[in-house]
Amino acid sequence: MKAQLSAEMLIILVIILGIAVLVATTMLRSANKAAATVEQKADKIMNMSDSAAKGQKGAFCVSDEDCESGFCDPSAKRCS
Repeated sequence: MKAQLSAEMLIILVIILGIAVLVATTMLRSANKAAATVEQKADKIMNMSDSAAKGQKGAFCVSDEDCESGFCDPSAKRCS
């Protein structure tokens, strides 16, 4: 017996390959959407933590970047 592919086997092979491509495409789309969502949430958290780390008026500071107001009194080491 020689190895032969019948028409039915070829049709089944094409169907299986088509399903595999469809599943792979769907998975890639889902992964891209998830990555975008994670990036947005990470940016939001970073922005929130940055503002939470800034000192309010009267808080100890070393530089202007430490204060919400953007001004640190260098002699008193306090946010203005």
